[in-house]
Amino acid sequence: MVDTKKDTLVRFTGVQKTYDGEHLVVKSLDLDIKRGEFVTLLGPSGSGKTTTLMMLAGFEVPTHGEIVLDGRPIKNVPPHQRDIGMVFQNYALFPHMTVEENLAFPLSVRKMPKDEQKARVSRALSMIKLESLAKRRPGQLSGGQQQRVALARALVFSPQLVLMDEPLGALDKRLREHMQLEIKQIHESTGITVVYVTHDQSEALTMSDRIAVFNDGIIQQIDKPDALYERPVNSFVANFIGENNMLHGTVENIEQGLASVRLATGEQVVASAVGVGQAGERTSVSIRPERVHILKGNEDAGHPNHLPATVQHTIYLGDHALTVLTVADNEEFMVKLSGGNHAGLTPGLPVTIAFRPEDARALDPA
Repeated sequence: MVDTKKDTLVRFTGVQKTYDGEHLVVKSLDLDIKRGEFVTLLGPSGSGKTTTLMMLAGFEVPTHGEIVLDGRPIKNVPPHQRDIGMVFQNYALFPHMTVEENLAFPLSVRKMPKDEQKARVSRALSMIKLESLAKRRPGQLSGGQQQRVALARALVFSPQLVLMDEPLGALDKRLREHMQLEIKQIHESTGITVVYVTHDQSEALTMSDRIAVFNDGIIQQIDKPDALYERPVNSFVANFIGENNMLHGTVENIEQGLASVRLATGEQVVASAVGVGQAGERTSVSIRPERVHILKGNEDAGHPNHLPATVQHTIYLGDHALTVLTVADNEEFMVKLSGGNHAGLTPGLPVTIAFRPEDARALDPA
């Protein structure tokens, strides 16, 4: 018996896209998406993530390669026959229709019986908790309410796949965070497959089962959120996902999975050898701010990596403080400190930082 929760719903094989015949916006994309997954395409503007989504939706045609949806190639299948729901940043609601009429529209175009339409619209309104606003038009709703209606409209006809293109980009920070949790909750309760596009890495980390990090038309890494943060495979991913520090140097030797790196300023550190070449080649050492320890007095944290540093300034952020230091060739080296541990770290103060080799990753030269 096939486990439908584990089989592949969407498959990109060798997909390329160019608009001018010369520059590839998407370069040889291979990607599988399982049924029930929430997969986010994350990357900066122009990285190819939205073009990938538009090819899946049917609004763009691949220049090369094949896209398969539920076992069948869809290159020649028009968008309205792909059984895909869409949610856009601008909501795309019909302004002359009420909320319930907007929700009923995708059902009516599919010739669904009136009784079934009414029942589905009622369930959709209950799902987004807007039963009392069913008779209002979009112009009478807040931005968050309009986005809920757009989400419900994409789900009301029970598509096998829902695509979301920067759906929360027009909302303020607090409402955006609230909607992130709502969308994730709806995904978990319905089991629908979602492909979500955003350039906001915190949004991707909050909502996704897996994240595909795009840059220059290529997936740099696809993984679970915690794996992307803790185990980036290259400098781009390390810098794009969360806050990160980089120190630049040259590989001296590699032994038992650890790289000994001579920094540009002469100090030596040891880091996990992830994306490095041979001895003598350049590398960038990545360390997350919360994995760095500022030694106090004669304290010795027992870490082999000790570096002199100078305090630049400290930013108090409530539940933690961010101290910015000069370390080796990095004048914006960050250390995240909890509680009141930043007390006494005044500008110009010389300190020593320490970190474990397993908390640092020697990657490609940034």
